[in-house]
Amino acid sequence: MLAVRGLRAGYGAIEALRGVDLDVGEGEIVTLIGANGAGKTTLLMTICGMPRAMQGTIHFAGSDITHLPTHRIMRMGLAHAPEGRRIFPRMTVLENLRMGAVVSDPAFLDQDLERVMTLFPRLKERIGQRGGTLSGGEQQMLAIGRTLMARPKLILLDEPSLGLAPLIVKQIFEVIREIAKQGVTVFLVEQNAHQALKLATRGYVMVNGRIEIQGSGAELLANPQVRAAYLEGGAH
Repeated sequence: MLAVRGLRAGYGAIEALRGVDLDVGEGEIVTLIGANGAGKTTLLMTICGMPRAMQGTIHFAGSDITHLPTHRIMRMGLAHAPEGRRIFPRMTVLENLRMGAVVSDPAFLDQDLERVMTLFPRLKERIGQRGGTLSGGEQQMLAIGRTLMARPKLILLDEPSLGLAPLIVKQIFEVIREIAKQGVTVFLVEQNAHQALKLATRGYVMVNGRIEIQGSGAELLANPQVRAAYLEGGAH
């Protein structure tokens, strides 16, 4: 579903991605872990068209999207829930969800709202509240729910557990598993390496803009290098 080859990208003279090769197969949950500043967020942003790739290619669902504008990429069935949630704080929960649906067929709106409410019962309770009045966990649920309203084939999730209480983190990861069961492919960037790799079909480790280690979620959980750096009180 997603094939990245030899990808180089960055900001001005700073090269954040240095020849990244990576695949996400249909129906998989693929996790990318790495320390702060490794280039994980830049990778997701470059897949979405901003910043532009300096070199290499990105193919999504068989089409070359390397040089397409972001709005075209989103209409092809790719959705991105960025780090820091970025909901519309003055809009209600319902209005936020409707904003997510602008690229999809209006005929599915009610059905898609029902699906999001089933995944996140808390949002149903808060449907008329402004986004800015929600707790951090509820805002993250809203951010993921909003991306699902676009009916994506592939969802990119950037640090969905960041700053959340352990109980909420557990709920978010359960929802990610359920989303995958419903047929949406998931590419997850996450600092909570243990939870993310337990969930993942496969995983990649990024160090200084390069993929250094890859394998199944179980292989990476057992890998001594990964354990030392990301699972045993090292970089989080």
